[in-house]
Amino acid sequence: MSVAITTSDLPLTLDERACERRVGLILLATDQSTEADFTRMVASDAIHVFGTRIEFANPTTTENLRAMKPRLAAAAGLLLPGEAFDVICFSCTSGTVLIGDDEIAAAIHASKPEAAVVTPPAAAAMALRALNAQKISVLTPYVVPVGELMADYFVDAGFTLENFTCLEMEDDGDMARMSRASLVEAAVAATAPSAEALFISCTALRSAAAVLEIEARIGRPVVTSNLATVWATLGHCGALAARPDAGRLMARSLPAAA
Repeated sequence: MSVAITTSDLPLTLDERACERRVGLILLATDQSTEADFTRMVASDAIHVFGTRIEFANPTTTENLRAMKPRLAAAAGLLLPGEAFDVICFSCTSGTVLIGDDEIAAAIHASKPEAAVVTPPAAAAMALRALNAQKISVLTPYVVPVGELMADYFVDAGFTLENFTCLEMEDDGDMARMSRASLVEAAVAATAPSAEALFISCTALRSAAAVLEIEARIGRPVVTSNLATVWATLGHCGALAARPDAGRLMARSLPAAA
């Protein structure tokens, strides 16, 4: 040994937390997009974002999506075991529709009972209401059987679907690789003249970064899965602020009952 190692007897103090707010993400094993969006729009010196993964295998069939349900509690438990969280988001829109918002909240609360639970479809519905949009168009990358269940979710939530478009993609890796230009053109084509807003479903799509461009093209508000969960998460953290680069939603407040 070339140097003598010494120890220090200086008194040390510990902060209660290393940050003011903790946000947890439960991500599909195959997710390539959510972390980038949350890093860009949520993470800060005050809000730290921690991610874990849940086993999932393509294709995005109803069977594979439902198979995540028994894995949720364990995934939540891997987020800083023994530490409290302010918000935990399960980042799968279609998976939530197949499993159910209440079932997902119960599974997460089994490990993290103190956390507010955010899911993409519930956040999207709340966002659309905050934008005073009742008649909506929906664009999804899903196959039709998954799309049908998604359509039922929003009809049951009280929305009128002016139209609903499925791109018939089965692999969420392909969804993540869809070019921005293709996504923008698909969004424009999917927006009915009578729609008051467009919802772009799926956390795999890199659509949150394209919201401003799409809104400029269609002249109406745009909500995406990741933008909605970012908005809801920031609202629960008391950190919502208008962001001109992120579209109209970020200027709206989270409802008090959320």
